[in-house]
Amino acid sequence: QVQLVESGGGLVQPGGSLRLSCAASVTISSIYAMSWYRQGPGNQRDLVGAIFIRGGMSTNYAPSVEGRFTISKDNAKNTVYLQMNSLKPEDTAVYYCNAKQYVDRVLYEYWGQGTQVTVSS
Repeated sequence: QVQLVESGGGLVQPGGSLRLSCAASVTISSIYAMSWYRQGPGNQRDLVGAIFIRGGMSTNYAPSVEGRFTISKDNAKNTVYLQMNSLKPEDTAVYYCNAKQYVDRVLYEYWGQGTQVTVSS
């Protein structure tokens, strides 16, 4: 069982920056991949980006955030971050952290509770 706790959301003006944190209850080196998703009002939950911790440390991002958002990790703190720069009103959403972990070849998926990000002047 993996518990995820997000933090760092809030209100920011267009063009501003925020850094979201996702703290895991287990050592993140045991996790296959950690991802950020977001869900805006009336929208489905969409992938923002992912870091493949046990997959060569590669990252990928949705085209809408490529070049503006960066995912990183701190093994000592068992935490993954989402640095968001040049924020736009359309980035307004609840942001969720997701972890995928293989145990005996079975994939388990875990979600955090979400943190609200509002981009508005």
